[in-house]
Amino acid sequence: MTAEPGKGQTRNPEGGEPTATAPARLRRLNRWLVEDLREDLADLYEGSRAAAPGGAYRRPGRRRFLNRLTAGMRRPGFAMVIAETDRLMGCAFGFPVCGDGAWWLGFAGTLPRRINQLALSDRAFAFGDILIRPHPQDRGLARRVQNRLLTDHQAALGATLVDRADGPNLAALQSWGWRDMGGIRSPVGATLLRAMVLPVGERTEARLEDLVAMPGGGGPGGA
Repeated sequence: MTAEPGKGQTRNPEGGEPTATAPARLRRLNRWLVEDLREDLADLYEGSRAAAPGGAYRRPGRRRFLNRLTAGMRRPGFAMVIAETDRLMGCAFGFPVCGDGAWWLGFAGTLPRRINQLALSDRAFAFGDILIRPHPQDRGLARRVQNRLLTDHQAALGATLVDRADGPNLAALQSWGWRDMGGIRSPVGATLLRAMVLPVGERTEARLEDLVAMPGGGGPGGA
């Protein structure tokens, strides 16, 4: 019996022993570099997630993604981190959440006190998107990319909004450590969103241990 390739390995195409693969490099991009990579990022968007079973949810198309990226780039503090090997493997982008509470407008219910404290202290970072090309170590790469953005901004909390019908995206985020806070109604249209948060550090995570999904609708945004 032949063992399957282990973590960080790929099978030799000649049928021999597995060979080690180099870990993806992380790189921070400024707005000008993001502009140069727009089409590559759109390709990554199209290839980053599996479709929902039975086609129950149709993701917004390439043009909608590029429009969301453009809107995010106009936000103060916009930042992007990409992961690359010999090609683009993943990215995450977003911007600091202002302490005025505007990002949480439309939240169904009462925002937990700890979340509210972090938001008001400008220690929350909103993710517009996290895109990871499917591969054996995609979970570990997603965590590296999102943690790099949070660390660079000295944030104690990541936040994002996801269309509640986007089951694959919600499942991916939860596998990467995100927690479902409850519903937010989109300020544009009638889309129901899920507010997801990612605590940073053991102390913050411990204080959020008791968080559970709250009543309400929910789904994407952040940009």
